[in-house]
Order: sequence, then C-alpha cells, then structure tokens
Amino acid sequence: MSLLTPQALSPQPGVQVSLNQLIDLRHHARELQLFSTRAKHSPLSGLHHSKLRGRGVDFDQVRVYQPGDDVRSIDWRVTARSQVPHTKVFHEERERPIYLIVEQSRRLFFGSSLMFKSVLAAHAASLIGWATLGHNDRIGGLVFGGAQQHEVKPRRSKQSLLQLLNRLTQANQALHVDAQVDPDDFSLALRRAREVLRPGSLAIVLCDERALSDSAEQQLSLLARHTDLLLLPLSDPLDHDLPASGLLRFNQRETELELDTHNSELRLAYRQIAQTRSARWKLLAQKLGIPLMPLNTQSPALQQLREHLQALRPRKSR
Repeated sequence: MSLLTPQALSPQPGVQVSLNQLIDLRHHARELQLFSTRAKHSPLSGLHHSKLRGRGVDFDQVRVYQPGDDVRSIDWRVTARSQVPHTKVFHEERERPIYLIVEQSRRLFFGSSLMFKSVLAAHAASLIGWATLGHNDRIGGLVFGGAQQHEVKPRRSKQSLLQLLNRLTQANQALHVDAQVDPDDFSLALRRAREVLRPGSLAIVLCDERALSDSAEQQLSLLARHTDLLLLPLSDPLDHDLPASGLLRFNQRETELELDTHNSELRLAYRQIAQTRSARWKLLAQKLGIPLMPLNTQSPALQQLREHLQALRPRKSR
C-alpha cells in the first residue's frame, strides 16, 4: 500500500482537485440516480418527498369544498362571492433547496489509497451537485475548514453550482500540512446551516469521520428538527487500522511522535477507537432516522455513491 505524501502536490492525481475536474464530473452525475422522477423508485424518496414542512408548499387552485377538506383552507372571499363553499388547494414544491456542507480542512489532507480524503469530499460533492441541478432543484452549500467558511446560497442555476465548485476548489488547493486547525469548525458550519436553511431543505454533510464531537452531534440533532439530513463521513484505511510496519515517526511543527506498530496491543487499541468512532455515527443516524453513507479513499466517489444508493433503493415486493 503506497502512502500519498503532501510533498508531491499538484502534479499527482488524488492530492488536489481542479475546477475542470469537478466540472467534468457532470457527465457521470446521471449515473447516480440520486433523485428519480417517480418517487417509488427513488432511493431518497423518504427525504425528497417527505412530509410537508413550513413553506414547503405552493398554492395550486381554488375549488368547491368537498367533505373531508381542511376547513382552515376555506377561501372565505370566494365563498362569500359565490355563496358556495370553496377551498384552497396546495401541492408540495417540485423543487427545494439542496445544501452541501463540505469539509476542506487539514483533517482531510491525507490519503493512503486512491486519493486524499479532501479530494474524495470534493468529488462526491460535485457529483451530488450536478445530479441535483439535473433534477431541477436549487443547489448551494457551505465549504468549511480551519477558520474559513465560504457560503453559496441555493439557487436553481448552473452559475450557482459553478460558484460552489470554485469555492471548493480554492479551499482544496489551499490545504497544506501546517494548515490551521479549528476543532469547532464543524459545529460552527452546522450552526450556520441552521441559520440559513428553511424548513424542508435537504442538507448533505461531507466531513471527516473524526469530526463528530459532542457539540457537532448536538448541532446535527438540532438541524434535523426542521431539515432532512444525509450523512457522508469520510475515512481512510489508516484511520481504522495501523499496519505492522515497525517504528513510525510523525512530525508536526515542533511536535514529534513515535509509534511502534509491531506492538499488537497498540494496534488493537487503535482499531477499537476507530470502531467506536464508526459506531457513534451509526447510532446518531439511527437516532435521527436518517441515511448514513460512509465513504473511504479506496475507490472512486461515483462507485461508492452508486452502491449506497442501490442499497437504499426500495426493493420490489414479490
């Protein structure tokens, strides 16, 4: 297994992304089938066609009142004018905001397989963004990392998506080993999402698996009260298992750490910490009743997203 190192930057694929790469992914977005025109075949039908919340309805027409209609929807002006009870009819919005919350921090500036986690996050966000635009939904989002936040308001336009992808590319290319670390950046990003997202929106979170703190978990729970959520935590094989490679030295600025990976107890403790981390994400998703689609650096984002969506797709009854 070859370890990608930050020393070889732009020339090496999988370390950084370019805007052209993210734009080219539009040709593959239709393979995702993230949203289907027929709800019963959509793997996210429970999210995209959820119960009406807040302003998630549009006025359709006024018609004669029928037994069983909600009396609160009676149009009293038309009723008084015609002397026949009439009611307002509403339908669910055909499009709604899709909001991508994408991490680009030093936590993701690492990879031991096909690509860095930061690149995986950018690829997945781009694919979802193009699929959303193809479904005629509004797309926007927030790119966060360190002390930086870059926000693009959801709009149903290619320009809005390109603006988001450009922000994502800039943040990705600015990553380096000594980039600033803010342990609360994920919580702050989620808090900002709560401030700007209206009821009925769909927030898709792409962050490092290690970013789930007590504060972030609380913010996710609060966000889930008025928006739908989709969680995509990112990891690398070395986040879960240490290879028995002998003495490993890690340097960060003036700090140096040595690990003897031949120590089986050390490797076991490391693995157990990772398992606890993964279990926490699963427990949170179960508690909130939302899909969990973990991604790793071992295979392309498109392949993993397709596999997750296929698993979520409702099975036909015999």
